[in-house]
Amino acid sequence: MKKGLLMVFTGDGKGKTTAALGLALRSAGHGLKVCFIQFIKGSWKYGELEAVNRYRDLIDFHVMGRGFTWKSKDMGKDKEAARQAWRFAREAMASGRYHLVVLDELTYLLKYRMIEIEAVLATLVNKPAGLHVAVTGRGAPEEILAAADLVTEMQAVKHPMKAGIKAQKGIEF
Repeated sequence: MKKGLLMVFTGDGKGKTTAALGLALRSAGHGLKVCFIQFIKGSWKYGELEAVNRYRDLIDFHVMGRGFTWKSKDMGKDKEAARQAWRFAREAMASGRYHLVVLDELTYLLKYRMIEIEAVLATLVNKPAGLHVAVTGRGAPEEILAAADLVTEMQAVKHPMKAGIKAQKGIEF
């Protein structure tokens, strides 16, 4: 049986976006089109942007956020950016162009009530039958987990930052 899957990578541990990037690269490796939408990360330079740029013919990568929302100086602008990004994501999912659509850090938009969970859930449940969708972010709502075909929870067991080791190029960004 073939079915477009709804996959969720959540939890407090490291690796949610990395898992989604792995799916994107795996799809691109098979010549399949991917749309990767980052809702929060903003303008900080990430290594994945440079790497994915090498596959620009297969992976459409969109950084739609204004940075880390919990540090926002203008939540109104953040909410508008979130709504525009969600409209863009819905269009990408409905377009028929993609094998996989990644909604990176979508859960934060729900946590901060920037978009309504009912609308998101309806879109995910009613996505095109053959489309794979990956959702990442901490604290994925129970409704999204229940609708998903695959849920992986990243659990933090040990992290170098707890020992005072700062984020390092090629590992955290």
